[in-house]
Amino acid sequence: MKILLLGFGSIGRHIVRLLDYDFTAMVRDIAAHRERGTLGVRLITEEGFDEALAQADLVVEAAGVPAAKRFLPRVNKPFVLTSVGALADSKTAEALMTPHLHVTNGAIGGFDLLEAVADQLDTVTITTSKAPTGLIQDWMSDDEATRLENLTEPETLFSGDPIEAIDKFPGNVNVAVALAYATRGSRPLSESLQKVQVKLVADPVRTDSAHVIEASGDAGSFRFEFVSAPSPITPATSGTTALSLAATIRRIAPYIRRD
Repeated sequence: MKILLLGFGSIGRHIVRLLDYDFTAMVRDIAAHRERGTLGVRLITEEGFDEALAQADLVVEAAGVPAAKRFLPRVNKPFVLTSVGALADSKTAEALMTPHLHVTNGAIGGFDLLEAVADQLDTVTITTSKAPTGLIQDWMSDDEATRLENLTEPETLFSGDPIEAIDKFPGNVNVAVALAYATRGSRPLSESLQKVQVKLVADPVRTDSAHVIEASGDAGSFRFEFVSAPSPITPATSGTTALSLAATIRRIAPYIRRD
């Protein structure tokens, strides 16, 4: 199977090591990636996207929300979305939510049960805890960044819905949008994005990422807790994300039409 990989960072490089497929990866700077080693992957830049897309059997996005929003609406064949935060934008969600879309769970799970009971849930919350330095954003002042670097006690940085969360912390809360997608049930995704409540905690003792999901309603009360080991490629990224993505690809591979 020929896979067009959007992005070749920690997730993309991990995927290539996990799966034995014919990979082409779209990157911004080929020279920089060649210095790190290509792992046998053919590298292209944006200029080669359309040609590579035509040759691919499957497109796998692992490049972040902006890239997902920019390139995936142009894909008219099966694709896997890793940066699920892209669905928080209504226009992008409308373009991507087709039969071609496959959403990976990323760093959390339990979605099979939550999808089954989604219409009988009244409340859905997710609390994500990460090391403070991994939560520093470009929009923060130097003083705020320094304060987070020197944090000695856990602190809640954000409380709100997934749309607000992905806007402020685009690289940290894709899981919140994935949870909204999984618990939408028969409702539009836009309603689920407003119902799910997100809390983001900076915890100075953490070296990993922790996620606690709580959901309740007529179906019962449910609690899931996930603590993900860091990626062997880049410690700042959860290793579970690449493993989940690989599992998604293996699951759908038998159904991919190869021209």
